[in-house]
Amino acid sequence: MGEMNSEVVTVFFYGLFMDESLLASKGVSASKATVGYVGGYGLRIGRRATLVPDDTKRAYGVLMTLRAAELKALYSDESVADYVTESVSVVLPDGRVESAVCYNLPERKLAGANPEYAKSLLMLAARLGLPDDYLQQIRDQTA
Repeated sequence: MGEMNSEVVTVFFYGLFMDESLLASKGVSASKATVGYVGGYGLRIGRRATLVPDDTKRAYGVLMTLRAAELKALYSDESVADYVTESVSVVLPDGRVESAVCYNLPERKLAGANPEYAKSLLMLAARLGLPDDYLQQIRDQTA
C-alpha cells in the first residue's frame, strides 16, 4: 500500500462512463457507485457529453471510486483526451455532499451532435433511475 499507482480517486461520471459494465470492459474496476447530482451545471451533448455551468440546472451522474492509474488510462483515449478535471461537490440521496473530480470538455471544444450517444445515455440514465425531468433534458438532445 501507499504506492502512487494504488491511489484511489473519487470521480463523478455523468456520461456513458456511468455504466460499470462499460468500465469493466475497459479494464476499470470501480467501486462504491452511488447516484447523485451536481448543482449549477447542465448537461450538453455534442459528440460526447459535457457539463456546462448553469445555475438553473442539476447534472445527475454516478459517484465512484477507482484507482488513479485506471482513471488516467480511461481519459488517455483520443476521444476524451481534451477533457479537463474539475472539482465538484456531489449531493448524494441521503443529503451528504462529497467532493469528487469530474472531467469536462472546455465549452469552446464542444461541437457537433451525436444522437446515438444521446440515445445510449438516455437508456443508461433510465436504467439508473435518474429523475424524469433529467431524462427529458437528455431526450431533448437526441434529435
